[in-house]
Amino acid sequence: MTDASEIWTGPLSPVAEGGLARPRIGIGGISIESSTFSPHISGDEAFTERRGDVLLGYYPFMATGSELRESADWIPLLQARSLPGGAVARETYERLKAEILQGIREQGPFDAFYFDIHGAMSVVGMTDAEGDLGRAVREALGPDVFVSTSMDLHGNVSRELLDMSDLITCYRMAPHEDHWNTKQRAVHNMLERLRSAVGSDIEARRPYKAWLPVPVLLPGEKTSTRIEPARTIYDEVPVSEAVPGVIDAAIWVGYAWADEARCQAVVVVTGDDTDVIRAEAERLGHLYWNARDDFAFVADALPLSDSIDAALASNEASTARPYVISDSGDNPTAGGAGDVSWTLGQLLARPEFADGNINVVHASIFDSAAVAQAVAAGIGATVSLEVGGRVDPGPSGPVAITGEVFSITEGDSDAGTQVVIKSGGVHSIITERRKPFHHIIDFTQLGIDPHAMDVVFVKIGYLEPELYALTGGAHEGTSEGERWKLALTPGGVDQDLLRLGHSHLEPGVFPFDTTGDPALRAVVTRRTAEGIEDL
Repeated sequence: MTDASEIWTGPLSPVAEGGLARPRIGIGGISIESSTFSPHISGDEAFTERRGDVLLGYYPFMATGSELRESADWIPLLQARSLPGGAVARETYERLKAEILQGIREQGPFDAFYFDIHGAMSVVGMTDAEGDLGRAVREALGPDVFVSTSMDLHGNVSRELLDMSDLITCYRMAPHEDHWNTKQRAVHNMLERLRSAVGSDIEARRPYKAWLPVPVLLPGEKTSTRIEPARTIYDEVPVSEAVPGVIDAAIWVGYAWADEARCQAVVVVTGDDTDVIRAEAERLGHLYWNARDDFAFVADALPLSDSIDAALASNEASTARPYVISDSGDNPTAGGAGDVSWTLGQLLARPEFADGNINVVHASIFDSAAVAQAVAAGIGATVSLEVGGRVDPGPSGPVAITGEVFSITEGDSDAGTQVVIKSGGVHSIITERRKPFHHIIDFTQLGIDPHAMDVVFVKIGYLEPELYALTGGAHEGTSEGERWKLALTPGGVDQDLLRLGHSHLEPGVFPFDTTGDPALRAVVTRRTAEGIEDL
């Protein structure tokens, strides 16, 4: 697997005769991953909204003086980005959408548009939010504007979203170490097309797209590109991209925690040679489909109690610390509410942790009321709190905890005020607002050194790089990374997909249906002056 730091699109080609030397390009989009199985609703408060120069400065490859920055007149409208959560409130979506459309109408016309989205946004009362947004953006832009779309590989590519885009691509790494590289590639490929000999020819500059849905829907924790079979499959994507006649190749895993017909894996290969892009899309699609039974969790996936037992046994046998357990069912970076307290309740009930001889940290539960109570009591005070279960009650509802206020930390841009309650050996992190814990500093700023803990519990799926390094691991799926477990805990992003109750997927999607035998024939299409042309 290519390291993200080694990915480089290279300099732009010189402007060809017939190309656009300095096109006028708008930027906009809405980005969130939304679980329809979570009761959490993502409203206005969930989104960071960037406009104007703030939005342009958000992209590191658009720094002042950079080649990409200086190769176009950029008109940054609005890009709204949120931590994953539950479905977006309809009024929030409509407000953000309206602002983007208004910006297009007031600041256009454009030669091109960079559409920066996630691809797994669910909106209350809708079944294809990105398709709806894409259709509205296309109508506002008009048929002649060239659109390049970048996405998360856990997004969904419906036919409607495909048809509004001229170029469409996604990440090639999970965890998403290449997210900036992908956005840069989307912008670079768009500029390459506009600067080419067909750049000013509205019809000729539109490439063909080979679109191939693959009826497989798996959680990201089974499709990490650090391990097989995803590692080998995704290594083939740049191979396809390098074939003459291909501009870009992409494989979407899809989003497993939304119950919508668009949710499944998809391959899209874009280029000018229709035979080549069809062949490459079908080659990649067959690779993915044929490997469907081979996808496995990035670590041992066990019930929580078994995961704890494994951690205690490992720590008895070795001085290496810490052991990491992923509290995966309520992972806020996949769409979980972040306040399911069931796991914390289980930890507090374990006699091994009661006397403080074994130190564990649980990150985290958001509960503003509990935080306020702890702050009022002050550091060193003993408090009795009801924690979590207010948004997503899960199987336990709020959990009672009595312990010492270990630390209070204010001012975190994501979490707000954070408190740590120590009960026996259990250090429970409670935050004012939802926050993922991905980095060592997330712990150390609270007075907790995760390296000194016996067990670290974190609400996540596969481990982000710094957390994975805590386990002493080098490569997931090898003996080097065995000091962690993926606990199959309840929540809105439950890893056991079959117990969630999907009912709106397309027929034949694996593993919900194991009898499917799809033809895996790509649709080759592009936009024309007359509309959508399918070959």
